[in-house]
Amino acid sequence: MSADLVMAEKAIATMQEKENLFEDAIRAHARMVYRIAHSVLRDAAEAEDVTQEVFLRTLRQKDISRIQDQKAWLARVAWRLAVERNRKAISTGLTGEADQVPSRELAADEILWQQERAAFLQQLIEALPDPLRHPLVLSTLEELSPREVAAVLDVSEAAVRSRAFRARQILRERLTAWMVRRR
Repeated sequence: MSADLVMAEKAIATMQEKENLFEDAIRAHARMVYRIAHSVLRDAAEAEDVTQEVFLRTLRQKDISRIQDQKAWLARVAWRLAVERNRKAISTGLTGEADQVPSRELAADEILWQQERAAFLQQLIEALPDPLRHPLVLSTLEELSPREVAAVLDVSEAAVRSRAFRARQILRERLTAWMVRRR
């Protein structure tokens, strides 16, 4: 075998390994990336675009295996891209509504009740100030650790914990009051 052939085989093997790592990252984290983008943008199509952009940036990484914590890195990239896209949409006046698909296994009144409760909870979450809403969404809905949320938002872990706790308190109080009024 010539040296050129050996180098070509090594290059192909390296590219195949990078492709496998990339595919693994997509399988493991695509839903999380989409949910983060959707929580910021509140639009399915925009969230899909951000998800694609995140993984294009991941593909452009010279060596994906060197990323210490892929989940946190992808969450941070998704968050920043979504926030940037949201700022552009707000500045141009373009914003979208979230898509909701009811379950077909429930009775109509159950579906209506769940939709109403989910819509109210979504309104409550959206009404929270950004410093409280962002840690809550990332930690509770996206199941990121306080360390990962702190890295995404560039705040301390203690700030993440206290803000998420305060946001939950506010939501609990408002949701309880709403449920009492509904009876």
